[in-house]
Amino acid sequence: MERKAIIEVFGQLRKALSAFTLNEQWPGYECGLTEDEFLSLQKIINKEVQLNPWFTKENCIKALNGIIHLTEQESLKYFGDSYQFTNKPKTIALIMAGNLPFVGFHDLLCVLITGNKALCKLSSSDSRIPMKLIEWMCEWNPELKEHIQISLGPIKNYDGVIATGSNNSIAQFETYFNHVPHLFRKNRSSIALLDGSETDQELKSLGSDCFDFFGMGCRNVSKLYLPTGFNLNRIFENFLDQAHLIQHHKYGNNYDYNRTIFLMNQIPFLDNNVFMLKEDEGIHAPLSVIYYEFYSDKKVVLEKLEGMKEQLQAIVGHDFIPFGKAQAPDVTDFADGVDTCTWLNSLI
Repeated sequence: MERKAIIEVFGQLRKALSAFTLNEQWPGYECGLTEDEFLSLQKIINKEVQLNPWFTKENCIKALNGIIHLTEQESLKYFGDSYQFTNKPKTIALIMAGNLPFVGFHDLLCVLITGNKALCKLSSSDSRIPMKLIEWMCEWNPELKEHIQISLGPIKNYDGVIATGSNNSIAQFETYFNHVPHLFRKNRSSIALLDGSETDQELKSLGSDCFDFFGMGCRNVSKLYLPTGFNLNRIFENFLDQAHLIQHHKYGNNYDYNRTIFLMNQIPFLDNNVFMLKEDEGIHAPLSVIYYEFYSDKKVVLEKLEGMKEQLQAIVGHDFIPFGKAQAPDVTDFADGVDTCTWLNSLI
């Protein structure tokens, strides 16, 4: 199978998902989907909230928009041309996380665009949307059936592994997959470095960086570095769009639990009845909490962050990722800063 054909399939997926995210009703055959196909994904997403309450319809649509962003055709062609395309494909087992909808899509894209084969081990928390999208791709180009498999049991017959999970999971992966080339991704956190000149609109966008997908992704900002004297009320005032979070029972339970822990242990915090701000040197805050830390010298903070590179996924702020874009990575933005395609090319 040629790379051109693979990129065309991703283009067809982009077209279909673009139509889906923009329309409540089937818009017609020009979207690349039959009415039954359109409705089948709609039914899956409508049911997700029952099977996995974190996967609200809004968050599923956000995730699909992320896939649309990754599969822009000209960017994808340029991206693919940067890497060797193998005629002797390796089978790469993809152990996908389940914290966000189809969070392993970028890995699948990288495996296919380098000419390799994907053996997908889907998370029990996130199997339905990936299976549907993969099904469509294989229908559009039946050759892909030789390049994408979904393993419903123990994975077998693979040449390499890309696995994402908790630190505890990684310890198990290292034991189980140590005999083959592997790329393991542990827990990481994201931070925002503010300089005090941020506009209200930028801070509003920062609210999305913190709380899109309820703040459950490694690219969600969980720690703010603030210049000394920064008015914390600006955070609360500009994060008002996040007020709906507290209506979600699972998020609300986390908020109540963490607030209770702080109160019982007499830990100082600030609160707006939706989320809490806590001054803390840590970078990985619990759900519903944002850590913050004041600084007087930005150079000192940058030096500190340099020493924390292995713990950081993304940095938001002026001169870094723009506000509001933490959860909208480009196709060239690799998890943990490790170029997945270069790693795949090294297996040839």
